[in-house]
Amino acid sequence: MLTIGWREWVTLPDLNIPAIKAKIDTGAKTSALHAFDVMAFMADGRQRVRFGIHPLRRRKHLVRYCEADILEQRMVTDSGGHRELRYVIQSRVSLTDIIWPIEITLTCRDNMNFRMLLGRTALKNRFLIDPEKSYTTGQLIAKAYAKKLKSRELK
Repeated sequence: MLTIGWREWVTLPDLNIPAIKAKIDTGAKTSALHAFDVMAFMADGRQRVRFGIHPLRRRKHLVRYCEADILEQRMVTDSGGHRELRYVIQSRVSLTDIIWPIEITLTCRDNMNFRMLLGRTALKNRFLIDPEKSYTTGQLIAKAYAKKLKSRELK
């Protein structure tokens, strides 16, 4: 079983997000993703959601807009004890060469250091977590993202 650290770079291929820092959070049951301008709509008889994301915390000018099917809405209590009704979507997440589907709640994480939390449900039976380590899988994802930004492939 692969050992990962308390933070890792991951990709969300279904949402066209090539790199995002994720806090590995075994205290959180569900995974969460930073989202703003969240808007639900119907398309082809399916409930969908469109939202914006700043995948890199210090790059507010970099905005990605994503769409996904809505699985459900769920009441979530954050670490501060605040309850919030959130949309839940499903997306594949990739860490190194491992790709698997996870459920993700959408919420504003503007004031947080990490744009994504990988919760214990997503991590279950996949990894060992060493809280003394960071970026154990390297920073190749981040470097690839930086290269795309420089070449203006991503806007």
